[in-house]
Amino acid sequence: MPHHALEITLTRPLSANALRHAGRHLPLAANHDTTRLMTLVEAKTPHQAAHRLRHRVGARLPIDVITTHYPDADHTVLLNVAISPAAHDALTADARLTRQTPERFLERALRRALAEHADQEIDRLDQAVRELLTHTTPAYLLSAVGHVLTQLPERPTS
Repeated sequence: MPHHALEITLTRPLSANALRHAGRHLPLAANHDTTRLMTLVEAKTPHQAAHRLRHRVGARLPIDVITTHYPDADHTVLLNVAISPAAHDALTADARLTRQTPERFLERALRRALAEHADQEIDRLDQAVRELLTHTTPAYLLSAVGHVLTQLPERPTS
């Protein structure tokens, strides 16, 4: 049976003792501030792996989100979120109105929100660059950006 790499985002940092206790049930690797954990879970599918992980350590950890660490063949990442019964009922009702499953409805809403965020970020950066170009030439701006990017210290992307 295959192993699936899963990343766990926590709602708060773990103490060393809590991490040690949870690690007795499943091998875990923590980031520097113990707000994100990695593990391997044996299961036939990523969905089963996320479910198994939540079942094994869900009561021991303040889990916010579980995601697959590597994209699948379609370049997608599984997002496993526990929601309240009231939120699930509202989601199911909204999905029913559009004749979709709650999972598909949520996936489409999330994709729309991410696309909107990306568009807003592009617009914000475009405006900032235009403002910078009122005070300099494109060549100087490009040189300055290149200089700053080569001087940034290596750091985690999280």
